Amino acid sequence: MEELPEGWRRWSDEPDRTVFVYRPDVFDSQAFPAACIPTLYLSNGPQRNRRPEQRRPDYRPRQWHATLYLEPDVVLAEERYDDREGALEGSAVLARRFAAGELDYRSAYQVPREAYLDRLDELTGRDA
Repeated sequence: MEELPEGWRRWSDEPDRTVFVYRPDVFDSQAFPAACIPTLYLSNGPQRNRRPEQRRPDYRPRQWHATLYLEPDVVLAEERYDDREGALEGSAVLARRFAAGELDYRSAYQVPREAYLDRLDELTGRDA
């Protein structure tokens, strides 16, 4: 996998799911609610919401998904890949684009959370 950009950390790594988080030092539940931490889920299979133990025993992986959440119910970007290696590389690119302020996260909200979005602007260099 390409190196993650500054600010991103690998939070967990399992055979069918890897989780990356952005700036856990900032989104630490004191300055901002922990649920607001930008999170990039890399998951395998047709149903991303289904837990691995709920899958049938004859389950075969199909596609890999990289989903970037701003909050649990706010999806900023979602991409599909044919294999884990491609998904890891694609996740690094998506994380880099986010950290560089290239993704329009304000448009993902129907009701803007100004203080949160202003802080994201600062962290990603979009306030310049």
